[in-house]
Amino acid sequence: MDLDSTRQLPLDRESRGMRYYRNAVERHWDPHDIELDTDRENLKAFLDSTDTPETYLDGLRSGVARFGAGEQAVTEDLAPLATALGSIDDQMFVTTQIYEEAKHTDFFDRYWREVIHPVEDALGLDPSSPTDETWFNDAYEELFDRNEEAMERLLAAPTAEQFAKAYCHYHLVIEGILAQTGYYGMQQSYSADSYPELPHLPGLCDGFTKIRQDEGRHVGFGMAKLKALVGDGKVDPQLLDDIVGELLPLVDDITTDVGDESFDDVGIPPEELEAFAAEKHTERMEQIKDAAKSVPDLDSLTSLDG
Repeated sequence: MDLDSTRQLPLDRESRGMRYYRNAVERHWDPHDIELDTDRENLKAFLDSTDTPETYLDGLRSGVARFGAGEQAVTEDLAPLATALGSIDDQMFVTTQIYEEAKHTDFFDRYWREVIHPVEDALGLDPSSPTDETWFNDAYEELFDRNEEAMERLLAAPTAEQFAKAYCHYHLVIEGILAQTGYYGMQQSYSADSYPELPHLPGLCDGFTKIRQDEGRHVGFGMAKLKALVGDGKVDPQLLDDIVGELLPLVDDITTDVGDESFDDVGIPPEELEAFAAEKHTERMEQIKDAAKSVPDLDSLTSLDG
């Protein structure tokens, strides 16, 4: 057994890992409690009223497929971090993160089964699959492959530099920039009255709101770890700039790829998503590297103000 004999009691209740763990426990939600009947009816009615229903449906399917695949990938890739971390408080938090990533995967799988498939059936379309390669471009594949490799290197050599690379790939870029940009695009597009040329999907927006609630803890944890590594002089802040600089073009290629060109003028323009991603990148790096700044509170970390 590997118990910390320097502690009178096993857990440090004031540590960030333990506080985030408790926050996760107290804010638990079940993806099967989200009501999806309205989404199914609104989407079907909307597509029935358009001349090009598949064009609109492809925009939604692409977004849901990418989120679902991303959540599945990060669920699979996070286990090495729990093994490499030396603090039981941090390990307990990471167990909630793995659980939550799995829960997000559950939500997007359910959305495909209970909204997209019935609507496709009503339109006379063959049932599609969220794992079809048509939804994913090369940049998407490369970004998640790099994340998996960073986590595997951490497991092999848990040095300060490898921890920094893992946090940059997983928490900072994938969750703090890419996912945040995706939330912004999807929630703005499918919320009430934001874009009247698109259907209102309250269940999808509710799911995104709850997922963002979880991701605030995830991003905050990774940012705090990076800030400590930089502040303690264990890693050069230039390393963070180099890693994120390599990955941000992949994020841009993912967020601006809308597929069918006829979908370009529907919903949020790609250039607005690119600008949002760049803004989040600048914010995250300033908050991590500036000793005078602190990691924001959980709600601020996933605010969609842009």
